[in-house]
Amino acid sequence: MRAIRVLSAALLTLGLAAAPAAADSSPSPSASADGKAPTQAGTSFRTAAEMDQGRTATASASTGDYLYWSFPADTGQRPTVRATVKLPDAHAAQTWQLDVYDGLRRHQSCQYGAATRTAEQGTATVDLTCVLRTVRAWSEPWANDPLPGTYYVRLTVLNLGSADLGLPVRAEVRADSKNIGGAAAVDGSLGKPLVPGIAVESPAEKDGSKSAVLSAIEPDDGWSSHWWSSRWVWTAVGGVLAALAGIGGYALTRGRGRPAYVPPGA
Repeated sequence: MRAIRVLSAALLTLGLAAAPAAADSSPSPSASADGKAPTQAGTSFRTAAEMDQGRTATASASTGDYLYWSFPADTGQRPTVRATVKLPDAHAAQTWQLDVYDGLRRHQSCQYGAATRTAEQGTATVDLTCVLRTVRAWSEPWANDPLPGTYYVRLTVLNLGSADLGLPVRAEVRADSKNIGGAAAVDGSLGKPLVPGIAVESPAEKDGSKSAVLSAIEPDDGWSSHWWSSRWVWTAVGGVLAALAGIGGYALTRGRGRPAYVPPGA
């Protein structure tokens, strides 16, 4: 029973020590204090306006334009992209669509949310939402799973009438993420996140400093190392509980030891 008490104390210490580590294991990218949200959008993947998660990017454009933004998403996060389009007073029915692409420019389907909506004539605004699947640290080459890196947001209007072409609109886009944690952990990781220019060596790198060639966007806490997740904590806790169960079962079933010696003929 003394051994059980010792292991129980060790389990409590392990749980208290591992709790802060588990909280820090999945960093969530957010906008830095001195960061600014973009006030204009790009017109292609290469010119997409970079924005941090947690900040609202705005842009003034004309109906018929393709608007592009980009943001970073790390392992274990489930991004949610929201867009609001403010329409002119006089317009016909319009259908707006929100598309999200990963760092390989593969279209990512929405887990849920209304990514396509029609604004009837006279409607002032239209709201779009796309909740992506959880970003994985690694995936099979043939799969279309979300991977860590840069994500592109494209906002455009469909089936636009010629009378509404070129009318001024104002768009607001925001990306947020929920940390899923060890429940989404997988065995394996990418060598580097899927960020534009990540594999291109810039002149600054030759001098010993790091500088992205095409994109400097990344989470405030940096990209996760992919080897740590809360599954390590629960694996250790499960191992200790299994040891306690084994010791407890042995203590209950071992009996009182050898029976007392009884001389022959007694």
